[in-house]
Amino acid sequence: MRQKIAHITISDFFTETGAYYPNLKLSYQLTGSDNADAPIVLVNHALTGNSEVTGENGWWNKLIGDGKCIDTNEFKILSFDIPGNGFSDETELIKIYKDFVARDIAKIFIRGLENLKIDTLFAAIGGSLGGGIAWEMAVLEPNLIQNLIPIASDWKSTDWLIGNCFLQERILENSNNPIEDARIHAMLCYRTPFSFKVKFQRTQDKETALFNTEKWLAHHGKKLQERYQLAAYKLMNQLLKTIDVTRGRASLEKVASKIKGNIHIISINSDIFFSPDEDIETYRRLKRVKENVYHDEIQSIHGHDAFLIEYGQLSLLLRNIFQVQKSSIK
Repeated sequence: MRQKIAHITISDFFTETGAYYPNLKLSYQLTGSDNADAPIVLVNHALTGNSEVTGENGWWNKLIGDGKCIDTNEFKILSFDIPGNGFSDETELIKIYKDFVARDIAKIFIRGLENLKIDTLFAAIGGSLGGGIAWEMAVLEPNLIQNLIPIASDWKSTDWLIGNCFLQERILENSNNPIEDARIHAMLCYRTPFSFKVKFQRTQDKETALFNTEKWLAHHGKKLQERYQLAAYKLMNQLLKTIDVTRGRASLEKVASKIKGNIHIISINSDIFFSPDEDIETYRRLKRVKENVYHDEIQSIHGHDAFLIEYGQLSLLLRNIFQVQKSSIK
């Protein structure tokens, strides 16, 4: 099945903060197998991503596609746009970004699944913010997801993450070039000092006399400025800051132990944004109350962004999940 971007209207939505939205437009893309019974994989996008996950311009097209790790010949691939991400011209921008927390987006996605008459997902997978929203969905609907796969993510925003999101918000509110400047700061969180050393070696650009580190950061700031909206950045930063499956509930062990499906936590050993130490602690805590919890780690010098770089390792870690299902389909 190949389908262009489509839309669902989510009516009468109350956020966790009590804000009321009579109509929210939820855009999505559904691609992959034409088999009506093909298992469905929900892919949640990260902070500056969108619903275009595969195909020529897909941001995860090295992982998802024809004959790839998540094979579009065998699986249906569903991806929603977080309302307000600015990807679809018809996607309504959220008026007040602080109305929303990450759990609200999980609720909206679940409403979208209900609209599409989908009551079972073979997998919900996402990196960074996308993984956090997948965590929130799994706790809201413990029977929905057969394989929860958060990558470079966690069930909560740590103090370190909240602090960086606070700085991002200050930049977005106060800078003369908010998107560019916030992106430059973010790129320093997404990579590691050693990654920069290997890539740049303190070299300078001969024409501008800029260090190539500076030139690369400026390029990424300008590139995002050209395709992104300030309101979208503010909202996504707010969502990243507010991931927490235990908010207003019981302990992690109590809420997550109710998840029926497998939980596959994938960390990056050099990630300074979502620390692998936090994931290991999560794994150890949940393993005491739930058998089908697993933890793997990508080895990379590149830090948080490795979930968008180390496709070979990621495919190897995921193949036991997706290849087993692919074999059973045949």
